[in-house]
Amino acid sequence: MMDITLVWGDITEQQVDAIVNAANSSLMGGGGVDGAIHRRGGPAILDECRKLRASRFGGGLPTGYAVATTAGELPARWVIHTVGPVYSAAEDRSDLLASCYRESLRVADELGARTVAFPAVSAGVYGWPIHDAARIAVGTVLSTPSQVVEARFVLFTEDAYRAFQSALAAV
Repeated sequence: MMDITLVWGDITEQQVDAIVNAANSSLMGGGGVDGAIHRRGGPAILDECRKLRASRFGGGLPTGYAVATTAGELPARWVIHTVGPVYSAAEDRSDLLASCYRESLRVADELGARTVAFPAVSAGVYGWPIHDAARIAVGTVLSTPSQVVEARFVLFTEDAYRAFQSALAAV
């Protein structure tokens, strides 16, 4: 049985087996969570991302997929990079958002990770409404078979923390 915990804080400070990065498809770092993970983790993460781009993901990591690298100088062992969808009011992309969480758990299982810290994927610059993002995240993680024993959602703002509290209370 997987425990879900909520933390209002900085994902780069979490002492877990794996930290999930809300990456962009280039895997080369960016803003928000992605930039923070690359800055705090140091050059080893970017070096592995460059190797992934040069081999398996020449066109970038597709939306809804996940891939792992070292965590560099972060207190975790691995970073699992996943590319969330940009929110669209005109098109339902919730299956792609759910895939980010399923694929991250699949990669965590392949690595042997038992504790995983997740951000609110797509809820930052990608514009996903936080209450819907929380509902999809919590529901998907709880319904995905995995060897992970703790899924920790690390929320950067009070609004995000409260949205995830509500989503967790609803299940």
